[in-house]
Amino acid sequence: MIDLMIPPIVAALIILSLHAYLGLHILAREVIFVDLAFAQVAALGTTVGLLLGIEVGTPLSVLGALGFTLVGAGLFSFTRMDDSPVPQEAIIGIVYVVASAAVILVAGFTAEGAEHIKETLTGALIWIDWPTIAKMGSVYLAVGIFHWVVRHKMLAVSFAPQRVERLRLWDFLFYVSFGVAISFSVDVAGVLMVFSSLVIPGVAAYLFTNRFGVALLLAWTTGAIAIVGGIAASFYWDVATGPLLVCSFGAVLLLAFGLRAVLAVRPGRDVVVRALETET
Repeated sequence: MIDLMIPPIVAALIILSLHAYLGLHILAREVIFVDLAFAQVAALGTTVGLLLGIEVGTPLSVLGALGFTLVGAGLFSFTRMDDSPVPQEAIIGIVYVVASAAVILVAGFTAEGAEHIKETLTGALIWIDWPTIAKMGSVYLAVGIFHWVVRHKMLAVSFAPQRVERLRLWDFLFYVSFGVAISFSVDVAGVLMVFSSLVIPGVAAYLFTNRFGVALLLAWTTGAIAIVGGIAASFYWDVATGPLLVCSFGAVLLLAFGLRAVLAVRPGRDVVVRALETET
């Protein structure tokens, strides 16, 4: 049984490695559901490809998802308007609802529509193979290296946008890298897992600290516990891995809330990001 558990655990940890970092940025920007909208837009891209006869998981299918997420990156970066009476979260919610409805409509014209809709939500993580893991891992590594190189600028865009020149360009690059990662993970992990791995570890981390570096370590730790525990439980109880994994993330967050109450931890609201002291 353990040998069957290793591939999905490795794949999920690869996803977590980048998503936990991106999630801290998303929480700082207060656009919590942008990852859910992005994942649904990527799912729409694969669904349109399915309608055109492109099998899910193939390079053409991934390109379709990537193309749709690039459009989303442009939309989300250029609708960031601090002086607008319309909050960006409203735009994000609209994109999510429309993309979700479009997935249902388009999938209805395919023979495997119902099954495809289910997989867009929960993924097929349990069936992942090592070549797919290697492909996804290489993409995540490339995106991770990009964020490491421009980390000071990206941190400034999220935590001190008023200090950044050409803000929309950097915002666009952030969302493009975000979209690239999601395009390679949404078919594997599903929309719900993608959202969970982006937001829940970051929320759990910020319950205990307002220092970005420490929060990232806590996010990786809590996410890893949820992944290993959730996948192991799904094998032990022989239940669907995707939904149980999402519930595992929720359970870890509840434990974090309980531990916070016991320890009486009350970090300040302002996140300390030391990288901003050296470069913006």
